[in-house]
Amino acid sequence: MEHSSNYISAQNFNRIFSGSEFNVYCDESCHLEHSSSNAMALGAIWCPKQKTREINQRLIEIKKKHRIKPEAEVKWTKAAPGNRSLYVDFLDYFFDDDDLHFRGVVIPDKKKLDHARYGQTHDEWYYKMYFVLLKAIFRRDARYYVYIDIKDTHSSENARRLEDVCAANAHDFSHEIVRRVQPIRSDEVQIMQLVDILTGAICYRHNNPYITPQMNSTKVELVNRTITRSQINLTNTTLSSEDKLNLLVWEHDWR
Repeated sequence: MEHSSNYISAQNFNRIFSGSEFNVYCDESCHLEHSSSNAMALGAIWCPKQKTREINQRLIEIKKKHRIKPEAEVKWTKAAPGNRSLYVDFLDYFFDDDDLHFRGVVIPDKKKLDHARYGQTHDEWYYKMYFVLLKAIFRRDARYYVYIDIKDTHSSENARRLEDVCAANAHDFSHEIVRRVQPIRSDEVQIMQLVDILTGAICYRHNNPYITPQMNSTKVELVNRTITRSQINLTNTTLSSEDKLNLLVWEHDWR
C-alpha cells in the first residue's frame, strides 16, 4: 500500500466543501494485468450531489450539439478525428465548471508489480489502488456517495469491501462520511464518460512519452489540451493544494 499523502489542502476544502454531500464517479484505464500498456490509471470526478442532474444534462446537450444520441457512450477509446470537437467540448466543460473536480492515480509501469511477493492477486491490488485514489478526496465534514464502473461478477462484493476500508481509514465506523460505494454501468451515467476521457488522456500521456506519426492525432490533441487547461504536465504528482486536477504518480511502493 502506498503511504504518502496527496491531500487537497484544508484551506481549499473549508472554502468549497464543508458540510456538503458529494457524488464521486470512478473509472480506470489500461488496468488489465497482461495488457500491452505499461502504465495504468484510475480517475475520479467528484461534484456536489445536488448538481449531478444539471451536469449530466449539460453533457447530454453537448452530445446533442454534435448530433450524438444521449445514450451513446463517449469513451477515450473512441476518440478520433471524426469526433474531435465533441471530445474537446467534453474536456472544456470539465475545466469550465467549478463544481467538477478530478483526482487521478497513475501507476507508471504495472509490469514491475510483484503480487506473489506480497501474497495478493492483481484484482486485490487493483482495489488497493482504488483506496489510494479515494482516500485523498474524503473529508470529515462532508458526505460521499461513490460509484465505480462494473468490472466483473465480483464488483458488488469488492465495492462493499472498499467501502468498509475507506470508512475505517476515516474512522467512520457508522459510515456517516462514506455513505456508499456502488458499482454502476458507465454507459448509463454521463459523468462517468467524462471520467473515462480524463483518465484515458492521463494514461495515454504516460504510455506515450514521445509523439510519433503513428499516434492518434485527436488523442494527442486532447492530451495537450488537458495539459494547457490544467497547467499541469500530467507526468508528475501535483501539489496537494490542487483541487481541480489532483494527480498522484504512484512510484513509492511496487506492491
